[in-house]
Amino acid sequence: MNQLHEASGRLVKMPATPDQPVSYRLRVGDQELPLNELMGQTIEIAYSGEIRCIHCNRKTSKSFNQGYCYPCFKRLAACDTCIMSPEKCHYHLGTCREPEWGETHCMTGHVVYLANSSGLKVGITRASQVPTRWIDQGAVAAIPMLRVATRYLAGLVEVACKQHVADRTNWRTMLKGEAPALDLVAERTGLLDRIAPDLDRLASEHGPRSIEVADDPAWQLDYPVAAWPQKIKTHNLDKEPVATGVLQGIKGQYLMLDTGVINIRKYTAYDVRVRVLSE
Repeated sequence: MNQLHEASGRLVKMPATPDQPVSYRLRVGDQELPLNELMGQTIEIAYSGEIRCIHCNRKTSKSFNQGYCYPCFKRLAACDTCIMSPEKCHYHLGTCREPEWGETHCMTGHVVYLANSSGLKVGITRASQVPTRWIDQGAVAAIPMLRVATRYLAGLVEVACKQHVADRTNWRTMLKGEAPALDLVAERTGLLDRIAPDLDRLASEHGPRSIEVADDPAWQLDYPVAAWPQKIKTHNLDKEPVATGVLQGIKGQYLMLDTGVINIRKYTAYDVRVRVLSE
């Protein structure tokens, strides 16, 4: 087989552009491989055994929170528990690990949205991360529901929504392309009606301008997939350091190879060599 491309370095989350279909690049160190152009080619990802923290570059035997060493995991605001549970944000209590980071990432406008990745789900993201967040989750459709003033407020709204709608993606269903057809405009209207008392309470506590109902149309997203996996098998670089297979699709942060799927985001900070080979 003739070698077409090779790149070595630290792996990071795949950048993506919301084209039709979504356009992906695989970033390895300082290099990027244009993945959509490589559909049908054989890809080899070989893990060297080294992990370096994406913040301080310290060598670490284990990746914490997708790419951090343990000291950074314990110290950085980006790794605090409130990132996964934004309703637990404690910036307003004066106990944020990094107040300046909190001001730029948390004390800024957020979007509460509905998405269809494996079925209806609610989620939140910074306004600047639309539609990147939806692509990372493999959503085939998404729609803004509310615009709110802070991440903390977005978390409180999400808690109210979770009484009626799931907040997680079934990644196996997402990778099989089995998301049901949904009318997200109608779902948004129905959920807003159900959480109206919660929104009134939160607006009275945080100010009437802190929550704004969105009327945007739904986004439709298409992914470069030639063949959906019938059975989900995962590549685990910690157990088998070399993953090889024909690239059949890309969705969310997953590469779909004919030998199994691999979650690129899971291996952020792993030092790898990627080779793209002809069939």
